[in-house]
Amino acid sequence: MNAPSRSLTILPGFALALLVTFVGFQVHDRFDTVSPLVASLVIGVVLGNLGAVPTVCTPGIKFTAKRVLRFGIVLLGTQLAVSQVIKLGGAELLVVIAVVTLTFLGTMWLGPRLGVSRPLSLLVATGFSICGASAVAAMEGVAEADEEEVTYAIALVTLCGSLAIVLLPTLRDIVGLDAPELFGAWVGASVHDVAQVIATSSTGGDASVHAATVVKLSRVVLLAPLVAMVSIWLRTPREGLTSRQGSKSPTIVPIFVLGFLAMILVRTSGVLSDDVLSRLKTIEQWCLACALVSLGSEVRVRKLLRVGGRPLLLALISWGGIAGLSLVGVHLVN
Repeated sequence: MNAPSRSLTILPGFALALLVTFVGFQVHDRFDTVSPLVASLVIGVVLGNLGAVPTVCTPGIKFTAKRVLRFGIVLLGTQLAVSQVIKLGGAELLVVIAVVTLTFLGTMWLGPRLGVSRPLSLLVATGFSICGASAVAAMEGVAEADEEEVTYAIALVTLCGSLAIVLLPTLRDIVGLDAPELFGAWVGASVHDVAQVIATSSTGGDASVHAATVVKLSRVVLLAPLVAMVSIWLRTPREGLTSRQGSKSPTIVPIFVLGFLAMILVRTSGVLSDDVLSRLKTIEQWCLACALVSLGSEVRVRKLLRVGGRPLLLALISWGGIAGLSLVGVHLVN
């Protein structure tokens, strides 16, 4: 199929994803605590289960779920600068690395023991330890999980992140984080999605939001090395985790991960103005939301329900684990 013909084939599904994403952003504008990514995903799931996605949209849906997703993750790198990580200081950075590592490895270890599949355990571990839906979507290309597992993982990090918006501010005084900077650091180290981090930390004022954002973005920096390391690990066949990939080993470092790192370097160089960075942020959010629309539209709730309650238990334990580890870390370095 030549390029023009392929573009025409992709167009209906891509246009549908764009339309749904527009609606998702309208929902976000009306209810600012609802991430446009989550709103778009939910609408996509609803449309898919109502049979409202025409067959002609299938090629575009698949294209958006893969190519557009990875482009969005590359652009995510433009929101990070090495200087932001350096400002944390050595002790704080070590705490972030330790919290992410222990949460990821602990969730990966516990998942199979609770009867959760290894691909789903991998997605949950990544989403809870790094940055929610974006991290799940990035790891999906390496884990080769099916659409139901991807959606379940995103639903779990969304649920726990939403609970954090209500729960963490009420615990602020109880756990001894009176100072806004300390509360912000705890939120940034333990809450998943960036929008949820901002919503949670905003209860502590501007200083809390700033601290939370810096710590959160430092966790996002770890997305690239985590995906790369898991990809290398999966090159050795392991029962239950690579069976869906057939005989083909995953790429050592996926191209989109290299692009993500390159964009961090571009942002760090300072060549991009604030206006350009703002526009790139908008494009990144639209790309990720479009991809989640496509992923959601291929999910069938009946299959999702058959997964059972064990992944929920895994998620709650993982969420409690990262919140507890982060709290200990904040107290240790302050």
